[in-house]
Amino acid sequence: MAEQVTVSKPAPFVEKIGGDLATQAVALTGVPVVTGGLGSLTRAAGETDAGFKARQDAARAFEVRQQNLAGLAPQVAAQDALQRQAQTLAQQGVGSFQPFLQQAQAATGPQAFQQYMSPYQQQVIDASLAEFDRNAQMQQQQIADQAVASGAFGGGREGVMQAEYQAGSDRNRAALQAGLLQQGFGQAQQAAQQQFANQMGLASALPGLQRGDISTLGSLGALNQAQQQAQLDAQREATRMATYQPQEQLQQYGNLVTGIMGGMAGSGSTTQQVPDPTFLQTALGAAATGAGIYGALK
Repeated sequence: MAEQVTVSKPAPFVEKIGGDLATQAVALTGVPVVTGGLGSLTRAAGETDAGFKARQDAARAFEVRQQNLAGLAPQVAAQDALQRQAQTLAQQGVGSFQPFLQQAQAATGPQAFQQYMSPYQQQVIDASLAEFDRNAQMQQQQIADQAVASGAFGGGREGVMQAEYQAGSDRNRAALQAGLLQQGFGQAQQAAQQQFANQMGLASALPGLQRGDISTLGSLGALNQAQQQAQLDAQREATRMATYQPQEQLQQYGNLVTGIMGGMAGSGSTTQQVPDPTFLQTALGAAATGAGIYGALK
């Protein structure tokens, strides 16, 4: 049994390209991967001079790639003027209800009614008492006139009548003054109670206002966080592009080479088993050879 081996190889230029691709791939595996320029490097403990120099060379190449890819680096659009204005207005409204609560708080306490007393109360009391005193004097004069008319002027009867009237007048005067003071106090106390009720209403509304503030701040925080995250993502993508550009270029080169080799015959060898000739085939071959020789001799 004989063997027949067929060897097929790609075109020379394709073989050269494949060898170049393999050389670059092997060389790239020895280049350290860095994600920053020279300023980001610090020599590690125990690092060899050759290893640190390799990282420095890679960092210099990284800076060059960053400059070359600056036009392709991802960017994040800043907030526009309307967004900034909305955020400023929202922040100004946070806690704006506090002054109202502070004013309402002033309506509490045992002396809170004083600020609600009428500023004209004393004038009203003085005028009322003056009118009362004038009427009292007129009444006393009438008692004296009656005593003169009856011939009892200056007597004990007149003195008793004047004393009784004066005592009653004093009581009425004191009652009038107390009533006016009580009326003013009641009005002030009612105003203070109303203010206290207003405060309690604001206190009840406070949790809702706080939730509104929390929601507003949370929304603004989410907006700022998303903006910052987008910037970080853009920076990370720009760093990734500069870091892995050699690998990506080599991969694209490999895809190109693979595309070229796809239309070519594959390299390698093919072994085919060829059966040995039989005795009849050998005899016929010998006969044919002999006939050929005989023909040539004639």
